[in-house]
Amino acid sequence: MISEPMTLATDYLLGGVSLWIAFKVFRISRFWALGFTALSIAAFLGGTWHGFFKSDALWKATTLAVGVASFGMLAGSARAVTSGLALRALTAFAALKLVAYCAWMLFHDDFIWVVADTGASLAIIAALYLWRFNGWMLAGVAVSVAAGAVQASGFALHLHLNHNDLYHVVQIAALLLFYKGLAAKR
Repeated sequence: MISEPMTLATDYLLGGVSLWIAFKVFRISRFWALGFTALSIAAFLGGTWHGFFKSDALWKATTLAVGVASFGMLAGSARAVTSGLALRALTAFAALKLVAYCAWMLFHDDFIWVVADTGASLAIIAALYLWRFNGWMLAGVAVSVAAGAVQASGFALHLHLNHNDLYHVVQIAALLLFYKGLAAKR
């Protein structure tokens, strides 16, 4: 029996869209492709956790995959808008942030840490795309933040359309904006 059918469905939809975008952007940005692939894995694992069984190992893998997604998106943004020392410094920062996040998450399960890590990356990504302006990427950041606010609010449209489901749907819109921003870069 599926315990949270709509959350499973919207998580799997998020995973499918993210994987499709990963394939589409692979030639544009390998780091962003990594980010979308990791996000896809996280969404499929998260959907399985919400729908079928709430395993500690499954949740841990989900949170770690989100960290890899955050790394890929930050490193991809650094590569797109910086060079030289700034690129090396931002890429090293993204890698160190990933290592610290993974080490922390091995002993913590609260979703707030996932939000904090992703939020830090989104703040830097926004700063980078303000510096080298890309409205699509900034819109993607804004919609991602809005998705997070919906998720944190606990708002539900219906018993079977809760804050997690709405988060997934809004986040899909953010991913499509990121895709448009990456494709516009070509």
